[in-house]
Amino acid sequence: MNAPIARLFGVVVLLFAALVVFTSRWTVFQASSLNNNPLNVRTLLDELHIKRGQILAADGTVLAKSVPAPGNTWSRSYPTGRLFAQPVGFSIAAKGEAAGLEESAGSDLRGVQTGLSSIFGQLSPRPVGDDVYTTLDPKGQRAAQQALAGMHGSVVALDPSTGAVKVMYSNPGYDNNNPPSKDSTTDTTFNRATQGAYAPGSTFKIVTATAAIDSGKYTPDSVVNGKSPILVSGVPLANDGNKDWGPQTLTTAMTYSINTIFAQVAEHVGRPTMTDYMKRFGFYSKPPLDFPPFELNTSKPVAPNGLPYPPGSPNEDIGRIGIGEGGMQVTPLQMAMVAAAVANGGTLMTPHLIDRVVDQDGRTVKTTNPSVYSHVMKASTAAEVTKMMEKVVEEGTGTAVQLGGISVAGKTGTAQIGANGSNLTQPAFVAFAPADHPKIAIAVNVDISNGGFGGTVAAPIAKAVLQALLANGG
Repeated sequence: MNAPIARLFGVVVLLFAALVVFTSRWTVFQASSLNNNPLNVRTLLDELHIKRGQILAADGTVLAKSVPAPGNTWSRSYPTGRLFAQPVGFSIAAKGEAAGLEESAGSDLRGVQTGLSSIFGQLSPRPVGDDVYTTLDPKGQRAAQQALAGMHGSVVALDPSTGAVKVMYSNPGYDNNNPPSKDSTTDTTFNRATQGAYAPGSTFKIVTATAAIDSGKYTPDSVVNGKSPILVSGVPLANDGNKDWGPQTLTTAMTYSINTIFAQVAEHVGRPTMTDYMKRFGFYSKPPLDFPPFELNTSKPVAPNGLPYPPGSPNEDIGRIGIGEGGMQVTPLQMAMVAAAVANGGTLMTPHLIDRVVDQDGRTVKTTNPSVYSHVMKASTAAEVTKMMEKVVEEGTGTAVQLGGISVAGKTGTAQIGANGSNLTQPAFVAFAPADHPKIAIAVNVDISNGGFGGTVAAPIAKAVLQALLANGG
């Protein structure tokens, strides 16, 4: 073989090899990603013929199922409608639209084809999707819906020992059997639980107390002057009603939510340490939830121009951030994670909505095992912060959540919103119970109230949901 023929033969071999590589890439190695690409028209057409698996609550209640549609196709039906619409989401195969668990668990619900089934095409039977069992509790979800009583807001409840999401309810919501258009003035697919941007108010003092005690700079008995007003970042800061408390312990400051004490504590703990503990709790990052990333918001402080501060920015007003002001914006999920970390002895578990995936033969093919997100604080710190939060419920601003013989650890929050002098507030409450053996951690946020407080508006909502969940065995 002469040299020109040899070179030509080599080129042909290389081209053939490239053809094999790229063909194998899409038909075998990356077939799943191609099949599940929402821009793939064939996938959209194929999905109409796929009987997607069910989505079920923890007790087996069917939250989503496939029903026959014209032309030997399938469509989705949601028996509980508005009650679970936000976490379950919706799937409209013909339009390639999906949200919530219908989106994030789509590959399991569809029964993803393998590379071999892609190669053999029509020779392979149409897949039947697997069933997805969630951690959601219908009794707790219903209690949240009833307790909000039409108010705009959100409730999130977690099992602090596993990270299982027991309740995720937002109002206003929508009926996922008929998702609203973007210009709807009544219904919305916006999930306040994971996408909201609430001012946490004094619920954030849990974070500040954790950083202060765990860093060794304070104890629950440390005394700080609660005079009012004081200058914080050169601007006057006053207590509620401008009450001058004088010297008080950190425990008393938590019990009665003394702003001037916690602002001083945050400034003394310092921006680097405060930022470190905020990161440990999950701030500055999207929550690690098994949910579509575009439906997850990051909890963080935001500058007056609307842009988020970089972590530890020297422009942050760390004193006001320490009391849940200073542009601090949070999701209810994040604040439930804060409560859960304290409840679980300082260890924050990764939140999750999916418990297990079961195939059509009844075999469990996937299980979500509890995993640690971060070790936020020492167990001794968690125990001390718990005692402080118990005082809030026993004799402080959170007495409305008392559960009789069940101990509750909680913290109220009331943020002023609107123009200066406005009576409008954004009430919040976080808690866990039983305080001595926590089974549920909860966060409640209400969008707007005419002069209401966290202890009078949000705490009763938390109480109703805690009662429902604890009566149900947690």
